[in-house]
Amino acid sequence: MEIQENIINKVAQSGLVTLDPAAFYPEGERVIYDIADNLFMGLILKEKDFREFVKEHDWTQYTGKFVAVTCTADAIVPAWAYMLLANKLAQHALEVVFGNEEVLETVLFVKSIGKMDVEQYRDQRIVIKGCGDIPVPVSAYVELTQKLTPIVKSLMFGEPCSTVPIYKKKD
Repeated sequence: MEIQENIINKVAQSGLVTLDPAAFYPEGERVIYDIADNLFMGLILKEKDFREFVKEHDWTQYTGKFVAVTCTADAIVPAWAYMLLANKLAQHALEVVFGNEEVLETVLFVKSIGKMDVEQYRDQRIVIKGCGDIPVPVSAYVELTQKLTPIVKSLMFGEPCSTVPIYKKKD
């Protein structure tokens, strides 16, 4: 058996560009504000009491944070209540969304990806990394695919040594 003297790294020579979606993860504390804590008997939102709470609450505790506003109680909450919260939170928080943690992460990733300069990937063979230390919502992969497909030569998912083809430009 003959031993090969030079090991050739075919992955390095392939010209593939790896894009890690985790690079679009905005650093910062995530907070869930549950309006259920403001409901009378866990069922009803009393306007007068709620307005007083909104007026007196210390909203500065949300400064520099990403906030999702939700209601985990099975109650009908009027839209204006969420609007009052958003009005106060927006003065301090980095981002305010309606929904749970998943919605918050989706919005944060999509906004971050939206700022990406896609021209650097024009006519490149791109692999969107599939694994990492930071959980990436599927919505981020969809957003990346949507932004990159019109300009790349090919788009794949996974790792350079093991990819799943997603798109290839026709010659």
